[in-house]
Amino acid sequence: MRIIRASEIGTYLYCKRAWGYHNQGFESQNKIELSEGSAFHQEHGKQVLLAGILRAAAWLVLLAALVLAVIWLTLQIL
Repeated sequence: MRIIRASEIGTYLYCKRAWGYHNQGFESQNKIELSEGSAFHQEHGKQVLLAGILRAAAWLVLLAALVLAVIWLTLQIL
């Protein structure tokens, strides 16, 4: 029994004929569009990863600022 991937299910749901052609070994005629779409998704993935890293860094900077503010206020009181 072969493994069916999520992308294959998506292809089947989108166009059963395209899925059948792919399983029969026919080559896609829109390779340029497919490669452009893959490049777009790869670039978008990089941007999402960078946004996550920047969000984590922002939380760390905020935490450091709060710790320094507490230390400063404590020293002012003593």
